[in-house]
Amino acid sequence: MQLRGESFGVVGALQAFPLRLAARRVESHGGRLHRNVTRATTCVVFGRTLLARQDEAEIERRVGGVPPNARALSENGFLRLLGSLPPVPAANISRQSILEQSGLAGPVFDMLALFDAFEHHAEPFSFRDVILAKKYAGLLASGAAWSAVARSVHQIGPVGSLTALTLHPAGTEKIVSLDAHSFAELDGQRLLALPEGDDEAEDYFGLAETAEAAGLLAEAATLYAHCSSIDPSDATAPFNLGNCLRALNHAEEAALAYATALKRDPGFVEAWFNYGGLLRDAGKLKAARQHLTKAVELDPDYADAVYNLAAIAYDGDDLAAARQYWRRYLELDATSDWAKRARAGIVVADQHLRKSAG
Repeated sequence: MQLRGESFGVVGALQAFPLRLAARRVESHGGRLHRNVTRATTCVVFGRTLLARQDEAEIERRVGGVPPNARALSENGFLRLLGSLPPVPAANISRQSILEQSGLAGPVFDMLALFDAFEHHAEPFSFRDVILAKKYAGLLASGAAWSAVARSVHQIGPVGSLTALTLHPAGTEKIVSLDAHSFAELDGQRLLALPEGDDEAEDYFGLAETAEAAGLLAEAATLYAHCSSIDPSDATAPFNLGNCLRALNHAEEAALAYATALKRDPGFVEAWFNYGGLLRDAGKLKAARQHLTKAVELDPDYADAVYNLAAIAYDGDDLAAARQYWRRYLELDATSDWAKRARAGIVVADQHLRKSAG
């Protein structure tokens, strides 16, 4: 197994084991792993604990935010990629075929597959998956939410076990099974539940994200700092800490946080960019230029970094360099307000260069 060049962004905690263990496993095979998604992310892994911690609308928003150049992967798919789960049995049923046989809508089917409600996490699917899809279609037609289905089915063990049960919705958020004697909620009360990974850092990280989204930046900074100290391999927590501290005008502490993120992951493009912006704000233009140049080296299509390099060159009266960066920016973005400013900057640079030549 070779993961060289792959960058995994994990959204939500993994149910199987702590994220730091997954990060070490990925790194040992040449890849990189972050909490959440960065510009370098090539694969977004959705941990199943997201089902318990977020509502359906928020989960759908996060799935919809997968970058166009990245692919989404379920937790089981990720574990199989790492060799931590055995391969799925051979199968030969396409996604389109299972949709036609079950009547499930494509987007709903994809969400269920992304949260491992089927035996296979991606096509080809199996006959058992067809049976499960038909059961799920019946539950949804009776008023159950897809998230309730996905959340409930993992309470009893391997999802293939569900093929022998009769399932019924109990409202939109609960699924029950019927046996010869009684109804029972799929909550693990009568059957052994799957073990859950205990990742304290992920708990703090989720709380920090919530606080940051609510504008409670000081609280978020405290939580991110604790998360960073718990998991010294993670670069995302100190990066987010730096963002909060920068917004709170704690520039020196923010610089230290960005430096920590870059020490843990020298390929963290956004950390180079944000640290460069912090240095520019402090008037340290040479250092800012070095950091932004590194960001562009790592990601040549990072338009914001290219624009900021143009601005630094212009501030330093290097109009030829500014013009070059603005022209590159327009190759990446020709329509925004920043593109209009870049065109105006090129006109100004040309005028000054002509005067200097004359």
